[in-house]
Amino acid sequence: MKINAGEIRVGMLLEYKNELWQVLKTQHVKPGKGGAFAQVEMKSVEKNTKLNERFRSSESVEKASLEELNFNFLYSDENNYFFMDPKTFEQTEITKDVIGEKGKLLTENLEVKLSFYNDIPISIELPNQVNCKISSTDAALKGQTVSSSYKPAVLDNGIKILVPPFVEVGDEIILDTRTIEYIKKI
Repeated sequence: MKINAGEIRVGMLLEYKNELWQVLKTQHVKPGKGGAFAQVEMKSVEKNTKLNERFRSSESVEKASLEELNFNFLYSDENNYFFMDPKTFEQTEITKDVIGEKGKLLTENLEVKLSFYNDIPISIELPNQVNCKISSTDAALKGQTVSSSYKPAVLDNGIKILVPPFVEVGDEIILDTRTIEYIKKI
């Protein structure tokens, strides 16, 4: 699907120079002399390389068409995460380097959205909130209640976050998967 350069947004996937690119940054520039343009920083999905490109406002670029399907997380091994389609029971695997740090938030039977490009899974979308358990945290220091102070904590999946002073070891919390931040104690 063709879109104007002015419509490019962060997070979009574009087909450019026979490759798939994810938009990291975009800035619309209107210089005093000449036409307006969009300065776009992109990362190649396959090669993991970056590219800075300048598109005139009149130019059009190809937006990648993705197919999004719901899957349930099954298990992981050294290199891959395995998912199952709840309707067809087909299994799909994705390498750990595609998912990255968010793979630590996957729990058995967690429903996620997988995005496919030409029948190849390229990205995963976790639910906005997941439940996690605190495995270790520092003791809260008295007298720190004047300002909103947070203390470091480690979740049962190994992710380090900041939590309020009243959260203790063994507590269950809700975590925002987009920002990897504490939301509330359960």
